[in-house]
Amino acid sequence: MSKRNRGRRSGGRVSIYTAIVVIVIGVIGGLSQQGNPTARKITTIATSLVGSNSSRHDQSTSQSASTPKQSVATKALADQKYTGTQIVAVNHNKPTFTTAQLSTKQGAWATYGELDSLNRVTTANALLSKSTMPTAKREPLYVNPTGWKNKEYTVNGKSGYLYNRSHLIGYQLTGQNNNLKNLMTGTRSLNDPGMTAYENPVASYLKSHPNDYVRYQVQPVFRGNELVARGVHMQAQSVKNSGVSYNVYIFNIQAGVKINYSTGASQYGDPASSF
Repeated sequence: MSKRNRGRRSGGRVSIYTAIVVIVIGVIGGLSQQGNPTARKITTIATSLVGSNSSRHDQSTSQSASTPKQSVATKALADQKYTGTQIVAVNHNKPTFTTAQLSTKQGAWATYGELDSLNRVTTANALLSKSTMPTAKREPLYVNPTGWKNKEYTVNGKSGYLYNRSHLIGYQLTGQNNNLKNLMTGTRSLNDPGMTAYENPVASYLKSHPNDYVRYQVQPVFRGNELVARGVHMQAQSVKNSGVSYNVYIFNIQAGVKINYSTGASQYGDPASSF
């Protein structure tokens, strides 16, 4: 069962790396051997990414908590315009983890970056295994991440609240729940089906491959000092087998709703007009 629920969902040291952003419409496979239909309907973004968003997990416990800073590539993602396609591929959908970052010498682990000076969530990194998956029932979510100004909307005859408390690393993968270092204000569509479409196959893979690991990283992407992220950058790679491999960016939008990303306020409107 997904870690998501209605009304709710870090710690990378970010290295400076070069990004050349070119949007090319295409169809690219998302999860190898996982048959992810959402991932096959994505656009290509950022044709060149050199480096990665984290070094080792023991170095990924703090993005500066005093001055919010972005790498060149992260800023490139933050500046992207939403044009109707919610999920886009980064680096041709290929993860950028180095050999050192895929090491299993220390076993499974997870780290959650410190909140920045605006109390915003930063980056979550993990080397997932079946052993990191929880067995206890999840408690309700109650903490509020930045920009949490929730409202109910009716769009195309369907009613629901705009925001979920969105986990960076889903509860089903590490058991982290009311942890503000692992929660952001995300739209319903970002949360599910967006992120869930990439998390559920990872969970299934770990259950069916108890001796393998999946290197996992999720980074919320903010523009300037805004309190609501413009989207999330997710990448994952299985270590021993080729069962999981993806690198995607998901826009934090909801159809029929215009979001003020600076405050979290919202109103009926075209989501593209917010970009």
